[in-house]
Parts: sequence; structure tokens; C-alpha cells
Amino acid sequence: MSEPAPDAEAGGAAGHHTADRRRRSVPDLVERARAGDPRAVGRLISMVEDASPDLREVAATLAPYAGKARIVGITGAPGVGKSTCTSALVAAYRRQGLRVGVLAVDPTSPFSGGALLGDRVRMQDHATDPEVFIRSMATRGHLGGLAWATPQAVRVLDAAGCAVILVETVGVGQSEVEVAGLADTTVVLLAPGMGDAVQVAKAGLLEVGDVYVVNKADREGAERVRRDLRNMLALGTWPEGAWKPPIVLSVATTGEGVDAVVDAVHRHHTDGENTGELARRRVRRARAEVEALALADLRARLDRLPRDHRLDAVAARVAEGDLDPYRAADELVGQMLGDQPSQIGDPNGGATAARSR
Repeated sequence: MSEPAPDAEAGGAAGHHTADRRRRSVPDLVERARAGDPRAVGRLISMVEDASPDLREVAATLAPYAGKARIVGITGAPGVGKSTCTSALVAAYRRQGLRVGVLAVDPTSPFSGGALLGDRVRMQDHATDPEVFIRSMATRGHLGGLAWATPQAVRVLDAAGCAVILVETVGVGQSEVEVAGLADTTVVLLAPGMGDAVQVAKAGLLEVGDVYVVNKADREGAERVRRDLRNMLALGTWPEGAWKPPIVLSVATTGEGVDAVVDAVHRHHTDGENTGELARRRVRRARAEVEALALADLRARLDRLPRDHRLDAVAARVAEGDLDPYRAADELVGQMLGDQPSQIGDPNGGATAARSR
């Protein structure tokens, strides 16, 4: 056997060392993140958002440390004060000595592809606090009120030791309620003086809230919004012993009522632990995430289908009348499912396919 040329040998060694550095970097980043290094936390979230080739290793390294944080979703129509309320909640949890993570999702422009990540501007009071991690994320076209990478970003903050993770959605309407599947507790904000606030909530938000907050309660009409919301909730049917969402008045700009919101969230969390609903929610959340990754894998394989010689083979049999199209499809899918799984997280694989939906 001939020996490799010096350049090829050097190139192979360089590639080997690069791979070694990359393998070492993920555990190192996770250790630094767990120690509270904001740069490491930011780097891990960037790897998630960018569908890094190391995404599988990141997920595997984070897994033993996740599952401990309380995840609180904050949602509502545009203008109800979600960012201000989120900032006030951060202050309240910090007074309890808790490490807090914030994921603030902003919409991506359909024209320029950019996003105004304004929540960093609104939360400057916490920018220098080493026990607060604030990350703004663009939706990148993903619908539902969240960014596609939000579940994985939550896992990063969870592993980084955040006791509470606040996930603020984009300004949502009646159907963008994806946050309900991600959060342990979903806080729905409304405000007076914005038209019929209950109409905004009833089709979607009214069905997902665990705690309702009438923010900007110093404005005229706050009591009317609370009364109408209470009447709407009373129309629902509640199983015996089920959690009944409380309605809290707050003025997030002054902090009035924020402790009551924190108390309501705590009571919901405790109720979920006692009834088992919290564990059921987390299983549903994990199931949805696994299902999304599996579908992304299948979609990546389907994207390669037009170039797959097996499609031509079964198509020829269908054309000759040897096989009907339904059996042909079953046979082809069976062959595809027998393949080695694609590398979800590879920029050419499943994660990119999921992001492009």
C-alpha cells in the first residue's frame, strides 16, 4: 500500500484535530453554561438556532441536566404589555434569589428577513445581572407565536441552572397559541382600551390560559374586562378538582399586582405537581418535540425522493400494470423507513427542513 502524500497526511491530521476540538467544545460549553457563563449560554443557543452539525451532541450533553426549571409562557395580543410584564416578573423572581432565563420571540419581517429584537431594549434593567439570561429570538417565518428553535433553547437555559424560564411570544391573535404546549404555566395578558379584549381571547387564548392578567389596570375599563373575562370562563365546563384560572389585575410599569401574578403561577405549579398534570404536560411536550424531529427526518428523506432510483423502479412497475400506486407507495415508504436515519441537526438534514416549514 502506498503511503499518503505529505499534504494529504497533513490535511487529514488537521481535519482530525478540528474534529477533536469540536468534540471537546460542546462539553466545555455546557460546563461553562452550567457555571453561569453568559457567553457559553449564548453560544449554545446560537448553535440551536443555526442548526449546527453538533446539534445532536449538544442535545445529548444537555439531556441529563434538563427538566428542573419552571417554564412560564407569557402571551397576549400586541400592546398588552408583555415585555414590561416579563421584566417585572424577572425582578420579582430575582428578589426570591432565583436564576431566571428569558426567551423573547419577535416576528421576522417577510420583506427583509430581519427582526427588531426590542425586548433587549425594554429589559435593560436586568442587562448587567449575571443571574439573568435574556435572549431575543426571531421567528424566521415560523408560525404559532414562537421560533422553531424555542424548545431546544429552553433546554439550554434549563441546563444552565435557571430556576424559572419566561418565554414571551410575539403579539398573537386567536390561533398562535403554540406556547401552551411548551410551558408548564401559560399566562395570558389582556388590557383595557384595546377594543373587545375578550373577543381577542375567546377563540384561542381563552382556551389555553392557566393564569389571566388584566394589565394596565390603572386604565378605565379594567374592571369591566375582568368581569367579562370571568363571565366567559364561567361558561366553560371544569372537571371536579380541575384548576380554575384566576384573574389578576396588574400595572406592570409600577410593579403593582406582579407579586399576585407570581403567586398565581406558583399555585398553578403546585397544583400541577399534586394532581400529576405537570408531569403529563411535560410528557406531551417531549412527545411533540420528538414527533416534530421525526417528521423533519421523514421530510428530509422525501426531499431526496425525486433523486432516489427506487422511485423510478416502482414507477416503472406501476406504468406496466404490475403494481397499483397505493401498494407502490407503501413499498417505497417501507424501504425508506428501513434506511439509516438522517442526521437531524445537519444543515442539509432534518433541522433545516423543520425550519423551512
